[in-house]
Amino acid sequence: MMGIDGKAKKIVLQVLAAESLLTKEQIESILSNEDIYRSRLLKTKLSGAKRGRTLHHDISLIDIIDSLKFKLPGDRDRFLTEEIIMKKIADHSGLSFLKIDPLKLDSDVVTGIIPRPYAIKHQLVPVKLEGNRLTVATSNPLEHEGIDGIRQFTGYDIEAVVSTKSDIYRIIMEFYGFKSSVNAAQKELRSEIDIGNLEQYIKLKSITELNANDQHVVNAVEYLLHYAYSQRASDIHIEPKREHSLIRFRIDGMLHNIHKMPKPVHLAVISRVKTLARMDIAEKRRPQDGRIKTEKDGKEIELRISTLPVAFGEKVVIRIFDPAVLIQDIESLGFLEREANLFKSFIDAPYGLLLVTGPTGSGKTTTLYSALKSLSNSEFNITTIEDPVEMVCEEFNQTSIKPQIGITFASSLRTILRQDPDIIMVGEIRDYETADSAIQAALTGHLVLSTLHTNDAPSSIIRLLDLGLPPFLINSTLVGVVAQRLVRKVCSYCAEDYYLSEDECRMAGLKYDSVKNVKVFLGAGCTYCRGTGYFGRTGVFEVLEISEKIRSAIDNKASPEAIRKIAGSEGFITLRECAITLMLKGATTFEEVIRVTGVLL
Repeated sequence: MMGIDGKAKKIVLQVLAAESLLTKEQIESILSNEDIYRSRLLKTKLSGAKRGRTLHHDISLIDIIDSLKFKLPGDRDRFLTEEIIMKKIADHSGLSFLKIDPLKLDSDVVTGIIPRPYAIKHQLVPVKLEGNRLTVATSNPLEHEGIDGIRQFTGYDIEAVVSTKSDIYRIIMEFYGFKSSVNAAQKELRSEIDIGNLEQYIKLKSITELNANDQHVVNAVEYLLHYAYSQRASDIHIEPKREHSLIRFRIDGMLHNIHKMPKPVHLAVISRVKTLARMDIAEKRRPQDGRIKTEKDGKEIELRISTLPVAFGEKVVIRIFDPAVLIQDIESLGFLEREANLFKSFIDAPYGLLLVTGPTGSGKTTTLYSALKSLSNSEFNITTIEDPVEMVCEEFNQTSIKPQIGITFASSLRTILRQDPDIIMVGEIRDYETADSAIQAALTGHLVLSTLHTNDAPSSIIRLLDLGLPPFLINSTLVGVVAQRLVRKVCSYCAEDYYLSEDECRMAGLKYDSVKNVKVFLGAGCTYCRGTGYFGRTGVFEVLEISEKIRSAIDNKASPEAIRKIAGSEGFITLRECAITLMLKGATTFEEVIRVTGVLL
């Protein structure tokens, strides 16, 4: 707590002792070594801040307790955290505890009612305004000066809620920093946007390093990227509207409104992003693509930039490729046991063609990169042909196609065959020439991985036939097809069980009598998942093995339905069946199964 005095300190320790969260011995140790703990923690915080800058908050007793990682009584896997402490302090104070969700805040309310220095001094922030009622989150409910001051100079009816100091500090830094940068840019906007820095690798400053001496637009863009990282966003949309610019984040596959910017600032922000991505800032009539390499928590992050002229200006989408998400262990992708074993057998094949299929955003790139990573060793030459390179990985030899100068998937593949490859990844098979080149590479002893845009695994075979490949070539090379989708996972913190209704079973194609006593789960919504009931995503897969019976069906140019029926008799499960299995295991919800696989009428 900010400026905690002896009385407040005594209350905090009394509350924690009364709740059996701290023992008498632990309290005595904290009090006798408080100065040592504070100096140690201050040194740690200073090492993460820019030398010479003042920290915006002091080291409180609660910070010290949080840093000591005391085990919770009766639960040896959890620790006494700042959030748990503040919940107990809120109960003691007769106030509600609020886990602040940045995505639900109105930036005008957060930044427009009290000045930043006041918010920092009293460690509080406005979070909601309804009529004349203002909700203010504070990390020090035992100190009333800050709340009373807001009530006095605004005239609002104040409802105080308790939040953690770290959450309040983050909101102050991110919202005031972004808003002040945007406002300053709007007032002082000139043609002084930094267009000289054409470095591809951009090192973001820490939030504490951003200050008013930097260009305001540069600050606004960096605050935006930091905010996207902290919210686990996969995409940032910057969309021009008639009167303003809208910023949205895609999190777990769903878009959320984040900020609104004045229209003049939109142009400057777009120019800054295009400059960092080495794009032509003067060209506003044609779509452009670029990339930025930056870092998060000391790890490199790839940003893919795409611009598109729309009705009210130029829209930019920034795709965030986090290596921790893009390259995973195969076991963590979401395969069921049989499908995981089949997939591993496909990528262990000495040669042949493996196809991964699904719509844009279904996780195909993650599956392919993860497969290549599992195969990567000093014995293999792994080469990829991509459009463009999604994420640079030094274990692979990666090349990007450039159709404007005649470098296509097919022509690149012919060149790569002279580079002594063992494993080849072709970003996408779009036409007969690419398909034929991939087949020829597989015939000559290479393992080729590629993608197709089809709805399911059996349809991929028909797609190859439609491209003009003869059945005997497909049968000679194709080892397997994987179709996939992504479903959101149930939040483990607020999961609740229930039984499927008869109507829900009918919609999912289940027999009610067989599952009516099976519990499934949904998320009630909590602070951890921002009230959505979901946290993270996992893959849903159907894996088609090319057996002898299926090869015969390909020879006869059988329909996808006929191929699916043959595969089903050999243990093949569909995307829907895989999604339902995950639902029955408690990993996802009935709503996600229906959203991703549709309703059976």
